[in-house]
Amino acid sequence: GGEASGKGTDICFEYNQHVGQDFWIAATGNFTYARSKFTVYEEPVYNEKYRSRIGHPIFQDYGLIAERLFVDDVEAANSPKQNFGPYGGGDIKYTDVNGDGQITGADMVPIGNPRLPEVVYGFGFSSGYKSFDFSAFFQGLSNESFWIDSRATSPFNNETQLLKAYADSHWSEDSRDIHALWPRLSPTINDNNNQRSTWFMRDGAFLRLKQVEIGYKIPNSIQKRLHTSSFRLYVNATNLFNISKFNLWDVEMGGDGLGYPIQRVFNVGLNISLK
Repeated sequence: GGEASGKGTDICFEYNQHVGQDFWIAATGNFTYARSKFTVYEEPVYNEKYRSRIGHPIFQDYGLIAERLFVDDVEAANSPKQNFGPYGGGDIKYTDVNGDGQITGADMVPIGNPRLPEVVYGFGFSSGYKSFDFSAFFQGLSNESFWIDSRATSPFNNETQLLKAYADSHWSEDSRDIHALWPRLSPTINDNNNQRSTWFMRDGAFLRLKQVEIGYKIPNSIQKRLHTSSFRLYVNATNLFNISKFNLWDVEMGGDGLGYPIQRVFNVGLNISLK
């Protein structure tokens, strides 16, 4: 059990303006900021104060600090013992935070931003000139961390496939890249490398162009001959692009890039109302 407190801000705005008879513009936006923290939490009395959840966000994750990969088996054998199963050269090397000569759960510290975003926002605008109109809407979030699901995306785990990103950047006896994206390849799950840590932690912030549309309304003189009260042609697109530091797959898919991807959709159509 425990107690928590929170604070936040919610802002919305709208704007409309006509310029003469031919041009108009409208804009809208929203911004939400919310932060929480535990004020009371039922937990042991830790010698390591950093292990306490009091004062930290409700969705704060705790994990190990990953320094790099072991360059070889000799370095692994002469480093603080890591108590998460067999490991060696090419596996993740963790920091002994409390200095007791071994890596255990006591070395887990608050890492990254909360799993739920603290900032969510969106904004858009539309405008028109004579018979043409244009609109766009963006959405985004920040102050969020997520973790690559190293079990679900692990090479050869119930699959015969290997993600190209892992194939292009992994530790091997030939390269011994201690900062590779993926540790040494293994036909089975490596528990040492699958601990919650900063190694697979990523920034979940993004800004996405959610929808954009261009339209054209047929002039009234033509509509009279067609016996219509409204005749509009349009082209629109959804999920056209997004801006994010994460580029292995769509950031909104979270940690598992092997799932069904978010679709980019294009439409061409018309709206007709008959008299």
